[in-house]
Order: sequence, then structure tokens, then C-alpha cells
Amino acid sequence: MADNEYITKEEMRSALMKGRPVLIVVAILVGFLFLHPWVQIGAGERGVVLNFGAVQEEVLGEGLHFRIPIMQRIIPMDVKVQKAVTDAASASADLQDVTLAVALNYHILPDKANVVYQTLGIQFKERIIDPAIQEVMKAVSARYTAEELITKRPAVSEAIRAALSERLLAYNIVVDAFSIVTFSFSRVFTEAIEAKQTAEQLALKAKRDLDRIKVEAEQTIAAAKAEAEALRLQKANISPDLIELRKIEANLRAIEKWNGILPQVTGAGAVPFIGVGGPQESRGSKGRGDQSSGSVAE
Repeated sequence: MADNEYITKEEMRSALMKGRPVLIVVAILVGFLFLHPWVQIGAGERGVVLNFGAVQEEVLGEGLHFRIPIMQRIIPMDVKVQKAVTDAASASADLQDVTLAVALNYHILPDKANVVYQTLGIQFKERIIDPAIQEVMKAVSARYTAEELITKRPAVSEAIRAALSERLLAYNIVVDAFSIVTFSFSRVFTEAIEAKQTAEQLALKAKRDLDRIKVEAEQTIAAAKAEAEALRLQKANISPDLIELRKIEANLRAIEKWNGILPQVTGAGAVPFIGVGGPQESRGSKGRGDQSSGSVAE
């Protein structure tokens, strides 16, 4: 009986010795998965290395990296272009209230991601960018009148962009683009601008009408001068020979209209009767006259 128990213990000990490598491998795998000794940095990100909370100079790029468990921690920082939309109230040079809505595109310098995290943290937009936009917009809008803010909008936008670029670069933030979305003024100033535009449009219309009237008057004068010149030339060309030629032309037209019948005159009174009958009437009258003569002769 004792021999059997001894054999069983030996078998168990032997089995444990054989399974020890497997247990060690399993323990290592469990510890590996639990401690998570690797980190993956995504596209458009950089990894900030912390050794027991201290920021290191090394900045991890995109891809898979190994870290020392417990000792090291990796903080991902977004270095892609980001957008900030901000509203700001300011005053123009002529003391008009102006409300501007602007859009700023920016990104942090990838190689300085560790410095940005160390000095600004992750929420640097609320800490640095928004206050910088507010201050720069007020400083720039104070250089221009309310009318110039509208008419010189590209210059105002470029001035704000340049000032923001200089200010944010000190924090390792690069300005990619800046746009003024809208300008808003007080109701009184807006109504004054509309009234001014209406007056300018009416003045332009009146000027156009005056120019049209001047052109029409010049055309009328030119036509009258041309007609007077034509009459003068006609009078200058009239001569006795021309008058005689016109008479001959009138007589020729009258001859063309004549039917070949001469007028007949009868009666011995003071008012003679002119016969204008046709050839048949003339011949009939002539026959009756012959018969009358014959009767008298008989």
C-alpha cells in the first residue's frame, strides 16, 4: 500500500515537472497581455513618452512601438490640421460695434508634440487659440473703420492671419488658413449703409438718364444740321438753266398724258364754249352740220 502511494506521488511530481514549461509560457502570455507592453500610434498622430510621468524628448511616430510596462506611458497627440470657429465682439476705428465670426485652421508641430503636451496639455485650444483669436481680432478691427472692414475685407483677413501666426508660433502651433465668415454691425449702422447704397444707385440712374438725354439732343442737333446743309446745297445748285429744264420736263409729262384731242370753241359770245368731246362726237356734230347746210341749200 505504501509502495502504491509512493508511486502515485512520483507520477504527480513527474507530471508537474513536465507541465511546468507550459505553465510558464501561459503565465508569460497572460502577463504580456495584461501589462500591454506595446502601443500603436495612428495616422496623423505622435506619441509623447512619459517615464514615471516625466515627459521625454523622444517623440514616437506612426506605427507600432514597444514600451516598458509600469514605467512608461504613451500619450497620443493629434498633429492633423484642425479647425477652430470663434465669435468675437469688438469696436471699429469709428467706434461702431462689430461682431465677427472667424474660422482658423491650425496644427501643432509634429516634432514639438512633447513640448506642447508639457506646456499646454491636450486642451490647448481653449487655453491658447480662442483667447488669441479674441485679442487679435479686437486689435486689428480697431485699425479700420466699419466701412473699411467691409470694403477692405481681404486686407483685414490677412492682417489677422499674420498676427495669429506670429502669436501662436511661440507655442509651436502653425496657422494653416484663416477666414472671416461673417461681419455683423448694429441695426442703426446697417440701416445707414442700406440708405447710402440706395442713394448711390439713384444718383447713378440720374447720371445715366442725363447722359442719355445729352446723346439724344446731340443726335437731334446733328440731324437738323444735316438737313439745313442739304437745303443749302439745293439752293446753291438752282440756276436759270435748271429752271428751264424743269419746265421742259413738266411739258413732256403733260404731252405724255394728252389723248390727241384738241379743244373745240363755239359761239360768238363773250364766253366761248369749249368742246372736249371724243372723236365720235366731233364726227356726229360735223354730219349734222352738213345736213343742215343741205337743207338750207335746198
